[in-house]
Amino acid sequence: MLLRARPMIFAVFSASIVVVFVSEPPSFDRTYVIALLFYWLFSSLYSHLRVIDKTKNNIPVDYGINYSLSFSLFAGPFGLFIFEALFRLTEHIAKKYLKTAEPDEWLHTLYNIGSFVTFNSLAFALYNLLGPLFQSIPFIGFWLLLFLLVIVVSFLTDCCLIIIFYITGDIQTQREALDFIKTRSWMDMGKTALTNGLLFLFLQEQRWDMLLSLFLLNYFVSRSFFSKSQSIQHKLERDHFEKMAYTDFLTGIHNRAYMDQTIAKLNGSGEWIGVVVADIDNFKTINDTYNHAVGDEVIRHFASTLKQFLKEGDFLFRSGGEEFTMFLRNRTFEESVRLVEEIREAVRHSTVLVDYMAAKRPIAYTSSFGLYFCQAEGTMSIEKAYIYADHLLLRSKESGKNKVSAQCGGVA
Repeated sequence: MLLRARPMIFAVFSASIVVVFVSEPPSFDRTYVIALLFYWLFSSLYSHLRVIDKTKNNIPVDYGINYSLSFSLFAGPFGLFIFEALFRLTEHIAKKYLKTAEPDEWLHTLYNIGSFVTFNSLAFALYNLLGPLFQSIPFIGFWLLLFLLVIVVSFLTDCCLIIIFYITGDIQTQREALDFIKTRSWMDMGKTALTNGLLFLFLQEQRWDMLLSLFLLNYFVSRSFFSKSQSIQHKLERDHFEKMAYTDFLTGIHNRAYMDQTIAKLNGSGEWIGVVVADIDNFKTINDTYNHAVGDEVIRHFASTLKQFLKEGDFLFRSGGEEFTMFLRNRTFEESVRLVEEIREAVRHSTVLVDYMAAKRPIAYTSSFGLYFCQAEGTMSIEKAYIYADHLLLRSKESGKNKVSAQCGGVA
């Protein structure tokens, strides 16, 4: 996709080359070489710990701290270009070696070098221009200026990225552009300003011990945060797959596999449970008269109706084609019977509006229920109660349908 934005990327990279040629080269002394090696080493180590998230438009957003501002203030645009080229090429080679590079990775590399050099060189110029003014502010002048520079660099970077994403089609509206800018947080910019400010001060004083300490601190904190982020991501993925494994795709409620798992947990609990087996009357006629898509709509409506009457602690499962099972908890036998009768009446008086033959058609249907109330203890398992409830459902069907057959059992 970045291939469409090649002219823009080349323009940004060319701008960085122009900035380098009109700027003074750094003094390639021992201080510069040590600083370059520190920045190159820790930026390369830190690059694999950067937390990348994606917006709703699938646009990657980097939440890592970048060190380019402090190196630009220390070494100027020319010195910054050497660092960025060395770091980005190392990153490029590492991605190629690990086979994590994008097909157009070379464009990413060119853009990163060009944008970071161009915008941080502007920050370098602003620092020299506004430095005397902010020095007059006691205690916080330096930090206010650093924060202002981070804001400027962040804004220009976002604007440049918005143009590129507009060219590639990832951003199409003004609203999407504003949402992308809002991914920046004041907290993240504050961390970037503080980190780069301290690094710059340590560079000026050649406090290599403090420079190393700050780099190591940031690395260990980022590694810890990255590990936690990965753990959370893995847990979310496991939860998602588990939910898929235990969810009925048509109705969105729990499936038979989850019902079996729940039965295993409730067996022997000693609590009184109303096991209800319900299904739709004359469902085959509905399918034969209309089609299976209409039948699916009726099943979804039935599931939704059942769910409306349940409270926290109850369970609802799709245990068969048009058959559903409910576990009613924390109720007496009389309350359970009364609830199931209310559900039956609600189904009988409702209609499903379905699409059939290019028109909307209301369909009415009824349902039958079997309720077995028992205590999950001793030899009375939930599996056995389910079989009894299924027999009671059959009794409702044989006695004319649209009925509730209930029985209060107990410990067998």
